[in-house]
Amino acid sequence: MGWITKIAKSADLASGMMERLGSDFATDILEHPETGAQTYASVVFRCAGCSDQAGCARLQAEVDHLDHAPAYCRNAALLESRRPA
Repeated sequence: MGWITKIAKSADLASGMMERLGSDFATDILEHPETGAQTYASVVFRCAGCSDQAGCARLQAEVDHLDHAPAYCRNAALLESRRPA
């Protein structure tokens, strides 16, 4: 898989995980474009380094909502911190 394809797939998986957890990155990006975009890019790059993207894709295909990020998620702490109270 090429590098661009890997990043695009990782962006899709990261966005999917954000949606399932209810993590809000859009507000941060709109209110603070430079830092918000940098944080989002960090999430995508951490996702690209995940050794279980196939498992993440299967999980996302099976569920529309998650109460917690999976233990293997390299972004779990950040995604959990962005959930509504």
